[in-house]
Amino acid sequence: MTARSIDAARLLWRIRTLGEIGRDSDGRLVRLAASDAEKLGRDQFVVWIEDAGLAVAVDRIGNIFGIWKPDGVADEAPLLLGSHIDTVIGAGIYDGCYGALSGLEVIETLKAEGLAPSRPIVVAAFTNEEGARYAPDMMGSLVYAGGLDVDAALATIGTDGTILGQELERIGYAGEHEPGFLRPHAYIELHIEQGPVLEREGIPVGAVEDLQGISWQRVTITGDANHAGTTPISMRRDAGHAAARVVIFLRERAKASNTPTVATVGCMRFEPDVINVIPSRATFTVDLRDPDEDRLREEETALTNFLEILSTEEQVGISVERLARFEPVKFDQGIVGLIEKAARDRGLACRRMTSGAGHDAQMIARIAPSAMIFVPSIGGISHNPREYTADEDLVAGANILLDVVRQLAKEGLPA
Repeated sequence: MTARSIDAARLLWRIRTLGEIGRDSDGRLVRLAASDAEKLGRDQFVVWIEDAGLAVAVDRIGNIFGIWKPDGVADEAPLLLGSHIDTVIGAGIYDGCYGALSGLEVIETLKAEGLAPSRPIVVAAFTNEEGARYAPDMMGSLVYAGGLDVDAALATIGTDGTILGQELERIGYAGEHEPGFLRPHAYIELHIEQGPVLEREGIPVGAVEDLQGISWQRVTITGDANHAGTTPISMRRDAGHAAARVVIFLRERAKASNTPTVATVGCMRFEPDVINVIPSRATFTVDLRDPDEDRLREEETALTNFLEILSTEEQVGISVERLARFEPVKFDQGIVGLIEKAARDRGLACRRMTSGAGHDAQMIARIAPSAMIFVPSIGGISHNPREYTADEDLVAGANILLDVVRQLAKEGLPA
């Protein structure tokens, strides 16, 4: 048996082919979960799985699995690879898709080189990782890991009023398997960084050792609508001004900290939304992230305390709804070490790093040893048509995934 590298041309062609599926009339890539466009992407992914000689399985939440279990291989817990193929609106072609297609490419390469794995190897494309149509994000992997009831997830109403379960039925991806029917021996996800660190430091590979905790909240502030010209500033109950104070508070607190804490207000809406009327209501989201659970809780508490003070000072009503809460994740140190070794063996520099974005690995880490491999994102740009990773970096990352999987398939997890 001769160890080899992945078929670079095949991988790059598939990435670009999938990247053309789901273009809207303006040329934007819009492949939202369980949509007609995503069905086309799913169909193509399944064709490639079948062409590779793998068995296809779909679970009730719509997660797709390509299973390689050669004759004579014990019915052991499988090595699981993958990511997702749904996108945001106006996406790039790499986010998620690179990991799913590289997982498939790794299996095909190992088959071609004659590897006799000690356990099955499976590639997955998880449903609704982006959360752009249905909330929460990372839904398919969350359900798979037992963190969300499958029936509750299927009943989720989307931003367009559709119901996820009905849409999966409509597009033909409401599978029969119960989520979690394959409990992994280990999970590895290859992904573009979606940040600027690797490119800035000139390092081609990131061994992701942890992932930030995420706290999402929706804040509603209620005041009084009144005439913009006749109401003195001192007599206003201005929900818009109160909301602006929250934005400034979060930004200044994060800037003053010597920690990796970040805070973002990504959505905001005023009512009645009229140029010459003081806002009576402001509704906005707060996204807090930190790789340390204690610090994340501190930031949540600081926000809560500030909102209490704000309510009194501005004489407004304030309510808060929690949208999502995920604790920070520490990835398996043995797998992280294998990633570093694989990079060294291929003559590539590698650094350990934290993921600032959420990923399916975050959920699968609840049930199996997991880790991630990052490759550079030019300019740190993602969720954008300008998202770009150089071909040589894409190929290098896939080869490192290949080497790590080969090692795990032979010898299992490091002691």
